[in-house]
Amino acid sequence: MEVKRKLILWGLVVASGVLLSLPWLVPHMGVCALVAFVPLLCADYIAYGAGVKRFWIWHYACFVLWNALTTFWVCNATVGGGIFAVLANALQMSLIFGLFRLSRKRLPGILPYVLLAAAWIAWERWYLVSAEISWPWLVLGNAFATSVRDIQWYSITGTLGGSLWVWLSNLGLFGLLAALYSGAWKRWNVKARSAVLTGIILVLAGPLIGSSIMFNSYQERSEGTVDVVIGQPNLDPYKKFTSMRQSEQNDILLDLYRQELQKGETDLLLAPETFCSDVILNDIATSPTWQCFYEFLQSYPGTDMLFGAATNELVFTRSAPGLLCYPWGTGWRIPHNSAIMLSPDMRTEVFHKSKLVVGTELTPYPKIFVPLDNWLSKTFGDGHPLMARDSGQDEISLLHLDDGTPLGCAICYESVYGEYCSGYSNKGAKFLAVITNDSWWGNTPGYRQHLSFSSLRAIEQRRDIARCGNSGISCFINQKGEIQQRGPWWEEAVMRGTVNLNSELSFFARHGDVTGRVCVLVFLLLLALFVARLLPGRK
Repeated sequence: MEVKRKLILWGLVVASGVLLSLPWLVPHMGVCALVAFVPLLCADYIAYGAGVKRFWIWHYACFVLWNALTTFWVCNATVGGGIFAVLANALQMSLIFGLFRLSRKRLPGILPYVLLAAAWIAWERWYLVSAEISWPWLVLGNAFATSVRDIQWYSITGTLGGSLWVWLSNLGLFGLLAALYSGAWKRWNVKARSAVLTGIILVLAGPLIGSSIMFNSYQERSEGTVDVVIGQPNLDPYKKFTSMRQSEQNDILLDLYRQELQKGETDLLLAPETFCSDVILNDIATSPTWQCFYEFLQSYPGTDMLFGAATNELVFTRSAPGLLCYPWGTGWRIPHNSAIMLSPDMRTEVFHKSKLVVGTELTPYPKIFVPLDNWLSKTFGDGHPLMARDSGQDEISLLHLDDGTPLGCAICYESVYGEYCSGYSNKGAKFLAVITNDSWWGNTPGYRQHLSFSSLRAIEQRRDIARCGNSGISCFINQKGEIQQRGPWWEEAVMRGTVNLNSELSFFARHGDVTGRVCVLVFLLLLALFVARLLPGRK
């Protein structure tokens, strides 16, 4: 009997892990998330009733499976970072589930399940807003990123509204199964049964019906248009910094633009993230790439160019200006991942990426990890820091076309953060650009997942998006989150599209993540109640 029970438990937790993974691996499978936790909750129900010890092994295995199936591709860029991301993210999920199981010893009825949902969404909000080491890739609301017709209400709730939908659906269905199994269903009268079934149907179908109405009734807002040409140079990221001269890379990109500009001029040329690495911010005009692009734009006087660059700021002082810098001659070098807007009249604007990838761009908690990193590099390495030390901006700023049109440029990882991107809209951005380099991950689900998250930002902000990837997927996305034009993967490409300008703020952009804030409050109240019940003399 014990072996049979263990097999059932393993079958249930594996089922949950697979169901949780499918929305990130197969397009339009977000519906799986609405039932994905049910097997795990059933396994917990069985284990709790049978007094199974060390159930944390089962739920941790479920979350490891989910993380591994969906984000294994991180290992293509950094094996250690990928393994750490899988195990550490799964551990945090498991801790939340463990808190839920612990709370059942002190909280009555459905309160532990409410605590579970609220704690999970509060944790997701912490990832999205304030965590130094942040990996919000598997936020539950992201499960519907390829099903934009079903989530038009994200313009009101944001992505965490989708997370709440997932938990309401899973807890409702699990509650129904538990009632049937325990016999409680038979003891309920007709009104109670009708209320339960009606509630579950509304939870499952209500958002879909509401979204369908919003999708069919929403009219694209246009306060003018901007013509954009996207250049996708398709440069191998593992070679572009070492085996190909920057001048050769510039020629590849500009040749793509020339092909398209023969058909007519454009307002904006868009190039990918970290396209060049020869820009010194103290004197941008000395950069060979800046000079090359400026000379090119002289033939197209009405055209601006937005490109990504690994830039450096030089500081010539005896002592380091901060922890996040490197020695440079007699001074110091402060690195940035930047977006640069260049106009034919030499006007240059710079925006530095703020949401940085831990390890490859960011050294978290620098007062702790920079000294440790320095010691490790000297002891076990070659004396060079093991973790990158890019510096970001303290707050969002906009870039502007030559005619003054404001836009927000999300650099790669920043496009995963919904409330952060609201900062662009609130500062007046009339459309968004996303520049990225997803080539590090190879032909894996990673670049497709990242692409789909841009659709979420379009819905939340009700802004058109022009997205440029070094090797794809480059595309145009409308205010409903639909991909209007989609380029190839791992090929040179150039495409032209028109983006609508919109200055109206969505509810989400105006008010932020109300869902997340409410869930944080509910979690803290229930946590306080749970702690109070732990005090001596309380039950």
